[in-house]
Amino acid sequence: MPSDLTPSRFADLAESIAREAATLAARRRAEGVEVADRKSSIADVVTAADREVETLIRSRIAEARPDDAFFGEESGTGAGTSGITWVVDPIDGTVNYLYGSPEYGVSIGVVRGSADPAAWEPIAGVVVAPAIGVVYRAAAGEGATRDGEPLHAGSPASLAETLVATGFGYTVDRRRQQVGVLAGLIGEVRDIRRGGAASLDCCAVGAGTVDAYYERGINPWDMAAGSVIAQEAGADIRIWEAGGTRSFLFASPAVVDELATLLQRLEEDVLTQ
Repeated sequence: MPSDLTPSRFADLAESIAREAATLAARRRAEGVEVADRKSSIADVVTAADREVETLIRSRIAEARPDDAFFGEESGTGAGTSGITWVVDPIDGTVNYLYGSPEYGVSIGVVRGSADPAAWEPIAGVVVAPAIGVVYRAAAGEGATRDGEPLHAGSPASLAETLVATGFGYTVDRRRQQVGVLAGLIGEVRDIRRGGAASLDCCAVGAGTVDAYYERGINPWDMAAGSVIAQEAGADIRIWEAGGTRSFLFASPAVVDELATLLQRLEEDVLTQ
């Protein structure tokens, strides 16, 4: 395979690997899932399938692109020399997966530079949701699709008409802070949605099934692929830091600045209580 691929060719490779990985994840889900370990808290679980699926993805990338770097949720980092990094969440929405909810996905993002959302240059992203049979895909400068159909972010007429997705962290303190922010937010927007998989929340922004997705403390692997899909569908991204933790907002350009200002104020109020 050529050392320098176009964004579309990177997306082709990411999609091929993600589809294979999604088939494995779905098969393991059908066989039955058990918790293999816990990470940051008792609620932050990892299954044997998470590890097996990431091992598959990592091996396929290494076969096709041995000089690229790797950054995965379960197996950590692998250095590269090409300047390209693959940022992977083998099963995003592990708790949903554990409980048999269809809201989980295999997320593979490709970026130029390190695995830092504030600094990387997006190249391609693919999110496959095997339980619902959906494939989201984007390549830089070439738009985003869902099952081959073009995606377009929504355009709410006002903040009051904005549907916002969000998620919660795994530690008690962070969850309480996040609920505090939502208590101030919910009276200013149309409603709140909580899906449980950041990659799919980003894709929902791109698809226009929500107008914005906001969360404090998500990791690069949670949003590497989904952020490309949201951006290529016309959404904007805002990143800021509060209390030593980054917050991320993916939203329609129609409301992104107003929503970011409101969220930053609410975070400041909660964190100073």
